[in-house]
Amino acid sequence: MTRKPANYADLEALPPNKVGELVNGELYASPRPASPHALAATHLGGELYGPFDRGRGGPGGWIILSEPELHLGKDVLVPDLAGWRRERVPRMPNVVGIKTAPDWLCEVLSPSTFRLDRARKLPIYAREGVKHVWLVEPLQRTLEVFRLEGSHYMLLGTHQDAEIVHAEPFEALSLELRVLWEDVE
Repeated sequence: MTRKPANYADLEALPPNKVGELVNGELYASPRPASPHALAATHLGGELYGPFDRGRGGPGGWIILSEPELHLGKDVLVPDLAGWRRERVPRMPNVVGIKTAPDWLCEVLSPSTFRLDRARKLPIYAREGVKHVWLVEPLQRTLEVFRLEGSHYMLLGTHQDAEIVHAEPFEALSLELRVLWEDVE
């Protein structure tokens, strides 16, 4: 028996406490993130938003969103954070599903989404030309920084604990990693 690929109606039918994604024709429904995940994403977004999106104390030039719904080909993905250079996307369109691939994105890894984010979503981001990907693992207190080289990602560095990082494409920021997990027990 051939299984019918999932579609957008399947996403819309999910309960509001689920984050739904369509990856290679399959529906993935994940619970809302636990507090370590949510705190890391919120704190990282806060660190980047002022200097890069608004240009306060930094170079500006970006639009940064939390949990945007990306429509990349037939795939519908929801990274934790994503950013577009304003030279490519001067204004964000008024849509639910953004069809322009971001220039940077961050996935905050959870035990329940770890394999999905790494094994299934990363190749789609590479296919769509997302130049920079960060993977944050709040329980292990790590940040992995990747740059797209050809059709694959190259790991530029793995940072942990309380390191101060200058990571592509936000090298202008001295990112203190401890702020991503300091409020977690």
